[in-house]
Amino acid sequence: MKTKISLAINIIIVVLTIFAAVIMFTGIKFMEGGYHVESTKLGLLRLFTVQSNLFMGIVAAIFAFKEIRILKGKEKEISTKMYVIKLMSTTAVGLTFLTVFGYLGIIVPGGVIELLKNSNLFFHLLIPVLSMINFAIFERTNKLKFRYTLFGLIPTIVYGIFYATNVLIHMENGKVSPTYDWYWFVQGGIWQMAIVVPLMLAVTYVISLILWRINRKKS
Repeated sequence: MKTKISLAINIIIVVLTIFAAVIMFTGIKFMEGGYHVESTKLGLLRLFTVQSNLFMGIVAAIFAFKEIRILKGKEKEISTKMYVIKLMSTTAVGLTFLTVFGYLGIIVPGGVIELLKNSNLFFHLLIPVLSMINFAIFERTNKLKFRYTLFGLIPTIVYGIFYATNVLIHMENGKVSPTYDWYWFVQGGIWQMAIVVPLMLAVTYVISLILWRINRKKS
């Protein structure tokens, strides 16, 4: 039964990811207002929100395919490697969710409400929540050893390198325009990197650790 529920949720995640990506890149709006970063449609791919959700959508699609094969008797189980990748993608959207509600929702005009309109309703709330619920409840396994929690850091580390590099190459007189520091991490000065980087890594690891712990089956 849990496999069937997990399959259904993974399919929903895939559909929501595709739908959200289409309305984001086409500029379609079904809700008034909504906060958005000034960018070309293709430029939106630089956002961790978009990257993490697309990653989640791809992984959910692979998981759904595997689960269909299991239900048909063509495969016995999902590999440890796939569970590790699912932990990584779920941790990534979990970070997106916490960043929106714990940071961006406080500093952007209009607050959290403006961050939950149009495509962001799916990218900031529905997909992350569904992903975490699915992994924590319906995809439980004992295949994930404790050391695999470190893999949850990989998307944040990779994005952090990209973001830090982008900030540093656009720095002028010790400051960076919000155009290139779109999450306002170093608007108070480049020294803030010394706080932001360890903090984001710590938050990411805590998310990965919690997801891993809840995901484990009881012996």
